[in-house]
Amino acid sequence: MKIGIDSYCYHRFFGEVYNFERSKQKPPEKNMTMDDFLERAKQLGVDGVSLESCFFPSFDDGYFRELKSKLDDYGFDRVYAWGHPDGLERGQNPQAYEGVEDSLIASIPRAKLMGAEVMRVVGSSLMFRHEPHGPQIEALAKQFKSAMEVANDYGIKLAIENHIDYTADEILQLLEMVDNKDFGVNFDTGNFLRLLDDPIVGMEKLAPYVFATHIKDLLPNPDARPDDWFFFSGVPVGWGLIDNKQLAAILKKHNYQGFLAVEIDNPHPDWFGCEDEAVGISVKNLRTIAEELA
Repeated sequence: MKIGIDSYCYHRFFGEVYNFERSKQKPPEKNMTMDDFLERAKQLGVDGVSLESCFFPSFDDGYFRELKSKLDDYGFDRVYAWGHPDGLERGQNPQAYEGVEDSLIASIPRAKLMGAEVMRVVGSSLMFRHEPHGPQIEALAKQFKSAMEVANDYGIKLAIENHIDYTADEILQLLEMVDNKDFGVNFDTGNFLRLLDDPIVGMEKLAPYVFATHIKDLLPNPDARPDDWFFFSGVPVGWGLIDNKQLAAILKKHNYQGFLAVEIDNPHPDWFGCEDEAVGISVKNLRTIAEELA
């Protein structure tokens, strides 16, 4: 199986520094550019990158053509990752769907220009998880069904992430309502745990539909409260509670064609300021998993 990195691992270095109660981060000494990230990914010897649209320095077509050339030179598989932080806001933000520069619909041709076959999309977020989910899923199904008409024209698959918003059963319900073979899942191995939804059970249900991944590992954060979304915080793959080997084995059984993309969002206090080291360990341990499953 192939290994990759999502650029969100380095969100502090791209200028997004968490500064909320009980999770105050410090800005890095030096910021990172997209070129810096790609060079680091190449140094780590990964096969692919998932690139968060919120960190693109430009949305001009020319930029994405140049980016495609760089990705081709590096030999990277790639995912265009749209939707941070709240995506379509449970189907209630028409501007996020179509109307702003970094909208879902505007991003589809950019994914094509970048040479991506898969675009990660976000329907909702932790901000809305305590509201009734039935109306959210109905609204999102309508938007994604419409979006797939555009995506199909460009030959792009859309993969909805479980974004600390919906359970595996709810994601499956959304897939069935959209009913398009090119609408699937960006399976985040940590975010189901944050909803106390078993990731292994979720993968058994969703593996046939998985187009992309975020591979997290998590441990309880002693500085967080149980109702904080980051109560389970990021540690290197293999150091936490998530059985990523078993999850990868299920993906392999279902002939998963994408890569296993390391993602770290809110690091555990033991790893504050050590994101790059955690990414390196995660890549090494994922490579071991891939070799063992070969």
